Amino acid sequence: MAPTLQRIQTVVRQWFDPNEMDEGGHQPDYRFSLANERTFLAWIRTGLALIGGGLAIAAFVSPLRLPYLREGTSIALLVLGAAIALRAVDHWARCERAMRVGAPLPRSRFPAFLALTIAAGAIILAVLILTSGLS
Repeated sequence: MAPTLQRIQTVVRQWFDPNEMDEGGHQPDYRFSLANERTFLAWIRTGLALIGGGLAIAAFVSPLRLPYLREGTSIALLVLGAAIALRAVDHWARCERAMRVGAPLPRSRFPAFLALTIAAGAIILAVLILTSGLS
């Protein structure tokens, strides 16, 4: 089996198998585990909000004024929401593992990436909406 495929299987197993977490390390203070879970749920809410926004745009925005903008925006929001959900579970598992073995919590560039992506998307949409209204 290729090392990359084996690594992916290990990561996914950590997401779904609670016994995998118990191997090695010790049980952290429950308050830290619950805080980690609240962070996970906040990321899931963000992903769900983006997915809901993508579905709303697909359902309610007229495609006549800006061709392909509706579909492109909807798909971008749906994909971003799915990416956030996957990133949330991965980050939760890595933090839980780090707390159990006494390692530093994993660093992440994802919040900055997400903020910049959403800001850039909002600016692009504002420009497109403004320029379509002027013509």
